[in-house]
Amino acid sequence: MLIVTGYMHVDPADLAQFMTELKALAVNTRKRPGAIAYDAAVDDPQSGRLLISERWADQPALSAHLRAEDTIAFIGRWGGKMRGEIRKYDATNERDIMDF
Repeated sequence: MLIVTGYMHVDPADLAQFMTELKALAVNTRKRPGAIAYDAAVDDPQSGRLLISERWADQPALSAHLRAEDTIAFIGRWGGKMRGEIRKYDATNERDIMDF
């Protein structure tokens, strides 16, 4: 499994439109094979900072998402207006948080 997480920054004046478009993208993304979770939350509306959290079954699933037409279109619209501090991590041994 891959975990993609970090912060995304957009101009606070654009935040509402960005979130509307991201939510539309998320509807389709969550239906893609290998998409386990695809979420974003506004962390600080005054600075336009969002927390991004994604989980993918494997790299081919993530790659297919990044090559999807709607993802490419979204990045095309917002690429120059967003700045990300997002990283990808390999995850193994998933278990309940209360398992010690």
